[in-house]
Amino acid sequence: MIEMVIVALIALFIFIYRRNTGDDFYKHMAGEVSGVYEKYAPYSFQTVREKSKELGQEFTSKEYFAQVVIFGAFGAGVAFLYFASLLWAIFYGIVAVAFIPYLAFLRCHRVYSEFIFEQIQVYTTNVIMEFNTTQSFVKALEGVLESGVMESPVKDDIKLMIDLSYQNGTIDESIKYFDEKYPFYMVRNMHQLFMQITKEGAKDSGESLENMLLDIDMLVEGVYRDKMDRATFYRKFLTFGFALYLLVMLTQFLLGQENYVHMLQDWYVVVLLHGIIIVNTYFLINGTKFYNEDIGGE
Repeated sequence: MIEMVIVALIALFIFIYRRNTGDDFYKHMAGEVSGVYEKYAPYSFQTVREKSKELGQEFTSKEYFAQVVIFGAFGAGVAFLYFASLLWAIFYGIVAVAFIPYLAFLRCHRVYSEFIFEQIQVYTTNVIMEFNTTQSFVKALEGVLESGVMESPVKDDIKLMIDLSYQNGTIDESIKYFDEKYPFYMVRNMHQLFMQITKEGAKDSGESLENMLLDIDMLVEGVYRDKMDRATFYRKFLTFGFALYLLVMLTQFLLGQENYVHMLQDWYVVVLLHGIIIVNTYFLINGTKFYNEDIGGE
């Protein structure tokens, strides 16, 4: 029965490949998967994936296909090493491949959050410099908007802030909207300073704004240092996590292959091995999620 399933899968792969050879094959597979994403994926995934494409950091079809092969082979190999069973090898190979869309979402989310953080850095710095010239928060926003340094979606939100300010006659609602949309420390502090200047009519705000620029530079430096430290930790974390999967090889070496296979006849041993795989995978996924969390967000 297992042999028939394997032969059927191989035959299906050959049939699809023959009908869509070379690059056409990868494009065909990517098109099928993209169709499923567009239909069932959450809006947030579609947003961050589209921005990743615009930034040129989205994986190509061949890279995604390579991931499918590598994940499937690794999952099947680990399962066969643990259970000496083709059935479990096929099952865990499919499960490993099923994680690829979620990992793609996490990666795109990281790319998107890095882009947003850079845009917020540009926004705060340029608004302060424009305010030093215009002495008006709304005029400063208009100057930043017209400078062409901002990109969507932040650019669209700046335009909305300007419209809200003119519509309401105050900057309160526009600032509240932006603070809620982009909950960054430097955004909230800068807006709070502008609210104080606007309402109290501070005459000499130059020194306060210069100090704000220094605070932003220090914050950005700290965020990027944390980003590098996080990347270094993540590489070590993955190396250690994948090595844990292979500890069963040490068990087989100590017990002997025959004794290990004999142990697999006991149901509680099989359950324990499944638990090891599940727990290790859970920590790997959690570590990956932590690595791809919002950059600079609170």
